[in-house]
Amino acid sequence: MPEPAFGTGRPELARELTLSHATAIVIGTVIGSGIFLVPAEMMQAVGSSGLVYLAWIVGGLLSLAGAITYAELGAMKPFAGGEYVYVRDGWGGLAGFLYAWTYFIVAKPGSMATIATGFVRILSNLGPLQALGITQADGWHPTHAGQALAIAAVALITFINYIGVRRAGEFQLFFTVLKVAIIAVVIACGFLYARGGAANFATTFIGARGGFAGFMAALVAALWAYDGWNLVTTVSAEVREPQRNLPIALIFGMAAVGLLYMGVNAAVQYVMPASSIAASTGPALEAVRWVGNAFLGTIIAGMALAMLATLNGSTMTGARVPFAAARDGYFPTRLAAVHPRFRTPSASLIVQGVLAVAVLLPRATFGQLFDLTLFAEWIFYFLGATSIFIFRARDPRAPRPYHAIGYPVLPAVFSACALTLVFYEFQQNLWVKVFPQWSAPVPWNSISVVGALTILAGVPIFYSYSRRQHRRA
Repeated sequence: MPEPAFGTGRPELARELTLSHATAIVIGTVIGSGIFLVPAEMMQAVGSSGLVYLAWIVGGLLSLAGAITYAELGAMKPFAGGEYVYVRDGWGGLAGFLYAWTYFIVAKPGSMATIATGFVRILSNLGPLQALGITQADGWHPTHAGQALAIAAVALITFINYIGVRRAGEFQLFFTVLKVAIIAVVIACGFLYARGGAANFATTFIGARGGFAGFMAALVAALWAYDGWNLVTTVSAEVREPQRNLPIALIFGMAAVGLLYMGVNAAVQYVMPASSIAASTGPALEAVRWVGNAFLGTIIAGMALAMLATLNGSTMTGARVPFAAARDGYFPTRLAAVHPRFRTPSASLIVQGVLAVAVLLPRATFGQLFDLTLFAEWIFYFLGATSIFIFRARDPRAPRPYHAIGYPVLPAVFSACALTLVFYEFQQNLWVKVFPQWSAPVPWNSISVVGALTILAGVPIFYSYSRRQHRRA
């Protein structure tokens, strides 16, 4: 049953998500188009099966370390906004506001647009729907029809979340189960291919970027495929028994994702040599084509529909951050509204959907969209994860229903790697483009510069809200 509002005189969010829903949010939100699309980019970066697997393993372990860290934080502070609350309470109001500001303006709309674009990209593999997209020199773009379909998907999922978190949770659970089933079929098809063989694991792609830069590019792609494990914390206020269920959902969910990813990658490499993987626009789909499965169209349609679970999870969790910031008085008050009937953050959901549509309008490439989100997100992964050290030092006796396994080593390793990734992404997107001898000098087209300037633009806005709160006080 929904939790009543205690003495506030206003409706509150409904605590209606079970452990199954929370786990489905983790698995269904993390497993998106990445596993079907990024193996090609990873092979182009490193050129060998062994290094591709190393990137998957390192990315998976880093993500699991982050999930373990957030499991303690989520059980300790099971409030709406999740990661925003950890950054706010650990690093202060300015850091918390900049997190919410960047998340709401850049990271979440960019993420939703990326997922919706991936949904259309997968559908475009169906013969009658090829007109949804076109491959150009700078990557795959949706056509106007594909753009309209992506926008329609965002609108539909926003509506489902608007009319109740329980409905959104059931939608998430159903399509996550469908997604896992589709992945299991893809793995089975790969290993049943008569012309496949273990010899493909020893093949190489000679045109790979190679070296440290190549491995980092592959790791970034793997981390993007694993991205989203933190989002379940934002709906902490709507999860039943969050002190117990959040740690289980985070850790079990990420372990399951890692196993599924390794299985898909193994099946693809069993079917295809390295050069074919690198040349493919969708290695998992290409592998199924090679097998000649009579149900290829059904599998493609199932993959696309399963992407709706990713979009649903992203939409559900995203709206809780501006909602929490508005409740703190740092965002417009309207965003703190809870629908009196549906008990959802209705205004935040609508504005979030509009921003995602705005990101979709320029018809950016798939790669540009995920570069836009990754840089901003990992800055706040670092701040969120390091808050565990602040809370342990400042409040050593505070109730901790779950203690992070491997503390302080795992949180420290994750935090250090997050900071390294942010530096690498910034260097690649700014430094390399500033110096002509390395690349074309187009510094202001840098995705990282856009992300950094957007974050900094929030500083004067924060102080404007702070002065307003001081005058009211």
